[in-house]
Amino acid sequence: MSIGSIPLGDVLAWSAIAAFVAAMFLEWRGAVDPARYLAAGAWVVFGVFWLTMVPHYYLEVKSPIQTLLTLAALPLCVYAGYLLFQGRESMLVLSNAIAFMGLFYLPAETIPLVRTWLIETTAAQTHFGMELLGHSPGITEGSNGYMSKFAFDPNETVTGRTTYIVISCTGIGSMAIFGGLIAAVNAPLKRKVTPFVLSIGVIWFLNLVRNVFIGLASPWGWFQQAPFVYVVTEFMGAPAERTSYLVAHNFIAQSLSIVALLGITYLVVQLLPEVFAPLEEVLYILTGTEYDLADALGQEFGLDTDSDTTAASGSPSEADLGASDRDDD
Repeated sequence: MSIGSIPLGDVLAWSAIAAFVAAMFLEWRGAVDPARYLAAGAWVVFGVFWLTMVPHYYLEVKSPIQTLLTLAALPLCVYAGYLLFQGRESMLVLSNAIAFMGLFYLPAETIPLVRTWLIETTAAQTHFGMELLGHSPGITEGSNGYMSKFAFDPNETVTGRTTYIVISCTGIGSMAIFGGLIAAVNAPLKRKVTPFVLSIGVIWFLNLVRNVFIGLASPWGWFQQAPFVYVVTEFMGAPAERTSYLVAHNFIAQSLSIVALLGITYLVVQLLPEVFAPLEEVLYILTGTEYDLADALGQEFGLDTDSDTTAASGSPSEADLGASDRDDD
């Protein structure tokens, strides 16, 4: 479905992010109530966007994890909007994080020049990783129109199926998540640089390993065993020859990605404990319970839980401004 020549999903995504960004500027100017109401509406639009993605993840990608997450996104986003509308100002820090995430991600998703560079660069780096392991299939044009297909079997008649890089294989989604969280919190810029560089670097490396693993597992049929074929064909409705790809990508790689994201989060909050603030809001949406992660983990992370370093959003206090000025000098 599209509006004119623009896919409906792109329209909804850009509309939601534009509203989040506008709400962020309203908050910075001190108009907190208008910011809350605008961000509340943005959350609803954001939830509808994810709902439109369900057919893609279920029918095309055939990813159980991503399908369940996109199904859950609408009610969770609507609830987030409801909390803002009812006066929960602390939710604005999470809204600001979504705004920054969108500004990181949407250009890569929707601007052809950026998208092409990301996909083809990732394909070249993945191919280099394969060469380090003794495989050099070459790169040809994939069905997505980019030079991103690993030519193990160009006609897919011998090994069954080769793979090609798409935008989700670039790691830009995970990078946007951490970039948005780090950019949104109230902390001096100097303290944000290290966790930002660290998280992006780790994601890039792990994503490269992931791509090499899937890129080799699929054509060589590492998981073409009868039990896996049965699950893929009977429960997912996919062709038998896609078994190795689906097991490597949808089950092994995506499950390990969740573990990796948790590990990266652990590293980031050690360097920038202010990131606890949006994470606490996520937990509140999921559980309805207030959490003070900085206090609960303060001893482990060496945090000063009596300070105001974990301010969620809005203008920093005079003490924060003084600290920021000293850190920036």
